[in-house]
Amino acid sequence: MFRFVYHLPGTEPATLATPNDVSNTTPRLRYTRYDREILEEKEVSSVADIPNPTPNGPVLWVELDGLTNLDMLRDLGSKFGFHPLALEDVLNLGQRPKVEPYEDHLFLIAQMISDEESGAVSREQVSMFLGKGFLVTIEEDPITDTFHPIHERLRLARGMIRKMGADYLAYALLDAIVDHKFPLLEKLGESLDELDDQVVANPSIQHVHELHDCKRLLTHLRRFVWPEREVISALLHDETGLVRKESKVYLRDCYDHTVQIMDLIESYRDVATTNMDMYLSSVGMRTNEIMRVLTVISSIFIPLTFLAGIWGMNFQNEKDGETFPLNMPELHHRLGYPLALGLMLLIALFQVYYFRRKKWL
Repeated sequence: MFRFVYHLPGTEPATLATPNDVSNTTPRLRYTRYDREILEEKEVSSVADIPNPTPNGPVLWVELDGLTNLDMLRDLGSKFGFHPLALEDVLNLGQRPKVEPYEDHLFLIAQMISDEESGAVSREQVSMFLGKGFLVTIEEDPITDTFHPIHERLRLARGMIRKMGADYLAYALLDAIVDHKFPLLEKLGESLDELDDQVVANPSIQHVHELHDCKRLLTHLRRFVWPEREVISALLHDETGLVRKESKVYLRDCYDHTVQIMDLIESYRDVATTNMDMYLSSVGMRTNEIMRVLTVISSIFIPLTFLAGIWGMNFQNEKDGETFPLNMPELHHRLGYPLALGLMLLIALFQVYYFRRKKWL
């Protein structure tokens, strides 16, 4: 579902190469400068058009959406002093979320996982460079606007975002990435509840496939959410001064959200496992029920088959006027056939009565 993109073994470190499965749409570069009084949003075609960050001035948020223009990525790294290894990690998609400190900035990787309208689950890697007075974010897809709600908060000056620094902006983006998983988990929980009822009422192989898909999705979610908690914890204990005390209060709330998501993931994994066990038990019980009925039917016909076999031997009880008293005299009885059928019926009825008394039927 979510695969890791890497360079060929033996490739020189800090090699920049465009991933194969990213959109070929032209990347979009834009920046946003803001403080309490001003808000400037502009889309540019060159990194040279981006203003320099001012540590004590307005916050500068630079967004690069798309990974096909390597020259633009290199220029961005040169302008802000990003390490080449960090730029290489930007292009290695599907990575484990992490935070790495450098001399004058922090490098973060997070995974945006969301539920699309088509029902599919999408993943997008978001890379962040947090420095004094600036935040640079790099995303895979130039078409989707992942952080549209954050832009709206900036335009409407809602909450604390225009009053705080770049570290609070990084928190807002991380919080949006974490909270995107709640709707997906809610939908997943509803699916598991439906499967729970269906597995008990009418288990089928289709339910096994659906349970397997749920368990695999939960495994991938756990792979990304667990290290996200470590990333936020590292920011809470940051000693570089890039994350201020005021922002750490909000990061604690984001950390709580990751804990809640992990609890939901573990609970849903237990539910999926329980449903799978319930399916296997239901199938086993149904098989046992069928085998019991078939065994009872076979038991009823065993004595009937025995009698039919005895009378089917057709030994003669006389020949050439000579009588053989030890052979089967019933063969020539005028009521032999109905008597044999009646006897078989009585034996079958008695067995059915006996099996019901024993509650085997």
